[in-house]
Amino acid sequence: MSEGLFLTLEGIDGAGKSSHLDAMEALLKAQGRTVVRTREPGGTPLAETLRGLILEQPMDPLTESLLVFAARRDHVTQIIEPALARGDVVLCDRFTDATFAYQGSGRGFDAQVLSTLEQWVQGRADTAADAARLLQPHITLWFDLAPEIAAQRLAGARLPDKFESQPVEFFRRVAAGYAARAAADAQRFVRIDASQTRDQVWQQVEAALVARGALAPATGVTR
Repeated sequence: MSEGLFLTLEGIDGAGKSSHLDAMEALLKAQGRTVVRTREPGGTPLAETLRGLILEQPMDPLTESLLVFAARRDHVTQIIEPALARGDVVLCDRFTDATFAYQGSGRGFDAQVLSTLEQWVQGRADTAADAARLLQPHITLWFDLAPEIAAQRLAGARLPDKFESQPVEFFRRVAAGYAARAAADAQRFVRIDASQTRDQVWQQVEAALVARGALAPATGVTR
């Protein structure tokens, strides 16, 4: 694979997605790929500063959404697009699906406004033919977990940010938002059953990457 690959991990807080990033990065590098590992909100100095505001400061949903997309714009232009142009793998912990799930479904913010912001920030109108094309991940691994189980996993793990401290009902809405995004773009999404053991979840992740062509079979690399 010589072209860039944009790979994202999504899921509610407590789903366990981030715990598999090290192994994913190792597998990709073992097959000769250059990996740019990053996250959202964040990924650049400016976006990391905005991340702190988004996760800790109270604000209304519009302000929150604008800050998320401002951070994303800097991330896309400074990190993601240059890496993909070089042929690298971008391994990103959350992207725009999280915004539709958290700010859209969770907060109840207007999905049409989010879609407009998505067009502005991720539009790739280099030519007339590209006018409607968006920068989107090639593969999104969606770690699907019941909010009640996620809450048990998060309990006492660390001091929660303002999202992690939300009630279970909030995460039910977020989970529904992820399900809706997955249904609308089934070719991009791969559902990972995050209720299983860590090793079983990893087996699903590796199998999904092989099935989608991101990895060659029989890598010989273990966790």
